[in-house]
Amino acid sequence: MTERSSSPQRVSTRRTSSTPAQPPRSGQAPTRRSTRTPQSGGAAWASTGVQQTAASSTAPAGGGNGGDGGGKGTKDKDGGKGDQPRWKRILKITGITALIAGLVAVAVAAIGIMVIYSRLEVPAASDVALAQSSTVYWAGGKQEMAKVGEVDREIIDCAALPDHVPHAIVAAEDRSFYTNPGIDFTATARALYNTIILGNTQGGSTITQQYVERYYVGETTTDIPGKIKEALLALKVDSEQTKDEVLCNYMNTIYLGRGAYGIEAAAQEYFGKPAEELTVAEAALIAGVIPAPSAWDPRVSPSDAERRWNYVLDGMVDAEFLSQAERDAQEMPETVDYTTSDTFGGTNGYLIRAALDEAIATLDLTQEELEMGGYQVVTTFKRKDQQSVVKAVKAMPDDHADNLKVAATTVDAATGAVTAMYGGPDYLEVQRNAVTQDIAQAGSTFKPFAMIAGLSNGFSLETEYLSNDSMTLPGFENPVRNYAGVNFGWIDMVEATTNSVNTYYVQLNEAVGPDVTMETAIEAGLPEDTVGLDANAANVLGTASPTAMQMAQAYSTIADGGQKKDTYMVQRIIGPDGEVAFEHEDDAERVFSKDVIADTTYAMQQVVERGSAVKASALGRPIAGKTGTSNDNNSAWFAGFTPQIVGIVSMYQVGDDGSVQSITPFGGYSEITGSTVPTDIWVAMMGPILDRMDVVDFPDRANVGKAVNSSPSPTATEEPSPEPSETSTPKPSKTSTPKPTETSEPEPSETTEPPVTTPTPEPTPEVTATAQPEADGGGGGAS
Repeated sequence: MTERSSSPQRVSTRRTSSTPAQPPRSGQAPTRRSTRTPQSGGAAWASTGVQQTAASSTAPAGGGNGGDGGGKGTKDKDGGKGDQPRWKRILKITGITALIAGLVAVAVAAIGIMVIYSRLEVPAASDVALAQSSTVYWAGGKQEMAKVGEVDREIIDCAALPDHVPHAIVAAEDRSFYTNPGIDFTATARALYNTIILGNTQGGSTITQQYVERYYVGETTTDIPGKIKEALLALKVDSEQTKDEVLCNYMNTIYLGRGAYGIEAAAQEYFGKPAEELTVAEAALIAGVIPAPSAWDPRVSPSDAERRWNYVLDGMVDAEFLSQAERDAQEMPETVDYTTSDTFGGTNGYLIRAALDEAIATLDLTQEELEMGGYQVVTTFKRKDQQSVVKAVKAMPDDHADNLKVAATTVDAATGAVTAMYGGPDYLEVQRNAVTQDIAQAGSTFKPFAMIAGLSNGFSLETEYLSNDSMTLPGFENPVRNYAGVNFGWIDMVEATTNSVNTYYVQLNEAVGPDVTMETAIEAGLPEDTVGLDANAANVLGTASPTAMQMAQAYSTIADGGQKKDTYMVQRIIGPDGEVAFEHEDDAERVFSKDVIADTTYAMQQVVERGSAVKASALGRPIAGKTGTSNDNNSAWFAGFTPQIVGIVSMYQVGDDGSVQSITPFGGYSEITGSTVPTDIWVAMMGPILDRMDVVDFPDRANVGKAVNSSPSPTATEEPSPEPSETSTPKPSKTSTPKPTETSEPEPSETTEPPVTTPTPEPTPEVTATAQPEADGGGGGAS
């Protein structure tokens, strides 16, 4: 018995020569040949377990050569389902593979999204979302001076809002807000299609998605990864934050037109009231303009505004926020007029800019960080003081040259707080502050520093010098002049201060030391790098050119009894979190003794009582000060003070090329000196300010030091002695100042030529309306 093959065997029909055919063994049935073709190649027989025999000679022609390929012939003939064509097999395999790959990709993407979602953290709010206007306040922090910053926004606590305000927002923007999971899948798909396929930028549709865009992203997302992340973030936010929190942040950041970001700013812009006072109708109008706030503003398109207003109210009914009866009772509200304001316009612009600059330096912030950070800057500027200063400057005679500049400021003597400042007529036209940035030669306002230097170094007010006109003195190439060529003879420090006598102060400066005078000015408050501040013989005549603010600081040291402190304009800064970020602390340093300053202020009071600033005596209280006029009348000053407050007025004229010009006479004066228009302005601005203050006396004269260089013999009268020289004293002009007599106290004027200029007699100014002659001289040659 032969072994059965596991696969069909091919049997040859030919006999070999080596092996004869064997008859079948007994007991074995003969092989049966079938004349029918197997159904599927060898499959039919294989199922019986019997070996296939050689094919008969009558096998069909389609069978090929013997047993080879017999199955083919039968498939082609009978149309059986044998092997498929190659292309179908490839297509089938490719389809199955793609399906499996797709399922795997979806699974991987789903897992990836789940991982991203699980790891996604809600970020800090974007700077854009948190940006809000900063506010500048007048002194005290109650009266608003201005809002600054590019974004008009004020973040509020929504707990104070009536329910109909957030309900109006929901009815306008996302009526399923309280029930959806934070995203609208259909709307998100539509947004992706519009953004990616059509190229039209579109944001999320739900309030949560819009909130995510504005609060965390800061702008509309336009790419697929960004949209996916944004949607996931919306889901995350919705799961981690309450609906009320999301809605509140949304209301605080959404743009609502008229330059207003957030519901609080919008309430003010549309209705002139805080958001917590909005009515149902008003809230619906604001909510209605959200999709197109600039176009649907009722001042632009009343019809669109009303259409959207009705849409919101109907939505509030649908959401059961309002009853139909309540909705029917609503009337279209009237909005307030919308006007854009130039924040920095006018004189207040100088105050705002100066205060912001100081705040920026104090907190070490950039301008953008401060102005858009929601800070509250409380200044030292007193509104009434500012009004008094501005009014006084504007009342100045208007026949002056167009290029005349005026600087005026007031400073609290005890603290250094700047209470008022006139830096120019309009900051938007000229962004240069006349008080803090412009400089002018000090003239005779510098002389008190030489007096303090002398008194601090053993000299007394009784120290005398021969003080005639055109005296040749050490350190000067040319004779030193007194204003109007007046010879004062032997006078003490009080008289020299009262009449601002140049020849006296040059000699005092020489005795004390010009370097000591310079250091005294610096100790008082002038910066070391003040233009023209040098240790030379002429510095006492005011060759230095400080700003009005710097001079105010130095004089506040005198007014406060010798205690120096910096001037400042910012009292307090409150951060966006409501906490105090900065509070000014008074920090005074004693630089001069009380007694020295007591004698100084005594002498300076005489300037007001009977000298060049006698007009200020009309205010009826103790006032000390010093007038000053520079050479050729290029600048004119009056620096006056009481024990409580300092007032500074300076005046100068600038040419087209930036050069200093002689001040063109105006207002009925033949020339402009410190005792003319500057004193007039000072009196006008300080009168109302001082009326609000108690009358305070200066300390009594202390009589420090001892007299130096007393005259050999006192003169019999107060009339100045003639100049001791071979050449007669230059005669004043025909309108010369009368010499003092016992019955008429003069107000001799003051000036001097620069040390390198040949002296020439200067005419006396024309008689003023009060018939008081000018009494003001020095400063770089004049004062």
